[in-house]
Amino acid sequence: MNPYIQLVVATIAFLVTHYVSSTPLRAKLVGALGEKAYLGLYSLAAFATLGWMVFTYYRAPSAMLWYVPALRYVPLVMMPVALILLVCGLLTRNPTLVGQERLLQSAEPARGILRITRHPLMWGIALWAAVHLLARGDAASFVFFGSFLVLALSGTALIDRRRAATPGEGWMRFATVTSNLPFAAIAGGRNEIRLAEIGWVKPLIGIALYVVVLYLHQPLFGARPY
Repeated sequence: MNPYIQLVVATIAFLVTHYVSSTPLRAKLVGALGEKAYLGLYSLAAFATLGWMVFTYYRAPSAMLWYVPALRYVPLVMMPVALILLVCGLLTRNPTLVGQERLLQSAEPARGILRITRHPLMWGIALWAAVHLLARGDAASFVFFGSFLVLALSGTALIDRRRAATPGEGWMRFATVTSNLPFAAIAGGRNEIRLAEIGWVKPLIGIALYVVVLYLHQPLFGARPY
């Protein structure tokens, strides 16, 4: 099979696996398998399709769609921001995440990075994907990184839709003082930046991770970062 066709098929399988959780099929699978079995099966499918997609991506021959040397430096500038968002998203209690819906009942559920965006993890992934798509400029990267970009951005909307269907006023109260688009709630006067709530540890971990990835980028991923 053509390497590009394999990559497209693997990418479609990866996206379908992730979108299942936002369809009525999820409830049917949970009802048939149970919550724990469903999550186990979902995780297995997600990792398997991700591995398949990575494998086919590295096997696809290079076919440039654009070549702009200056764009190769975009990740160097933007990846610290992406990794800080990722770290803050992973280390912040967030009512948009699975199993943390109870946080909607907190007196102040939108704290720290959530004042900037209620989906810091998704926006970190989207930013990572976008800057690598621009910097690489080849067909395989367009499919590979483009799929992560689409998944992350559409995921924010799908999560919001699912949470909005949650009974009670908790989500409405949370959504009123936060925004999907970074800084939109702050620009609209519905919230404010409080750097003390974010602290310095999470951003410092993000910067340290950036330095490590920068140093190991070529041996790990086979591509120079600059």
